[in-house]
Amino acid sequence: MSITTFTARRARTLRLAAVGLTAVAALTLTACNSNEGTGTKNEGKADSPSSAPADQTSGGSDATGGASDGKKSGGAQEAGSSKDGAKGSGGSGGSDNSEQEIGPCDINKLTVGVKSVQRPVNYMVLEVNNHAGVDCNMPGYPVLKFGEDAQAATPVYEDSKPQAVVTLAPGETAYAGIRTSSADGSGQNGYKATSLEVFLEGSDDSKSVELPGGSVYIDDTAQVTYWQSDLSNALD
Repeated sequence: MSITTFTARRARTLRLAAVGLTAVAALTLTACNSNEGTGTKNEGKADSPSSAPADQTSGGSDATGGASDGKKSGGAQEAGSSKDGAKGSGGSGGSDNSEQEIGPCDINKLTVGVKSVQRPVNYMVLEVNNHAGVDCNMPGYPVLKFGEDAQAATPVYEDSKPQAVVTLAPGETAYAGIRTSSADGSGQNGYKATSLEVFLEGSDDSKSVELPGGSVYIDDTAQVTYWQSDLSNALD
């Protein structure tokens, strides 16, 4: 073999080796790029799930936080409302205490008297004055018993019923008109009464009242009006 032939073969071999190395390098580079793509994809996949839960976690945290804040806020408001309500209730209670419901008058805290009038004939007027120190209501009409032997209370004159219950402030007076007998003498079962017992409707307590002149003639036409705030209404 000549030197020239050997040199040519060696050069060819070197070229083939270089080509082979180039191919291997290309394959290696391709593989690397492929792996990097896969890695990128994997990272993308990894990022995507991790970011999604992160968002969900963040959202869940926000939602939870919101709910928690809502509860706290609602609780605070409720607590505030409760306190305010309690204060309001307390304030209202105070108002209620200062403006209690007006109760019925107590005859033991009333000054009670009766007097004759010129008109109408055979009439008297019963007067009560409140010295209880508080407002009170005069219930219905006075229950009257003339004389110790009276079998029943004096009937009430129904047409005299006022539109509203008479309320007495301290020092105020209520009135009731009393017809003792018929003006024309048509009444029956007349008798002379020397005493008068006055009751308030719904109460067993009473007061004895002195009669004008010490006695009064009573017959079965006797009547008493409802309590009135005005004297004229008691004598109509």
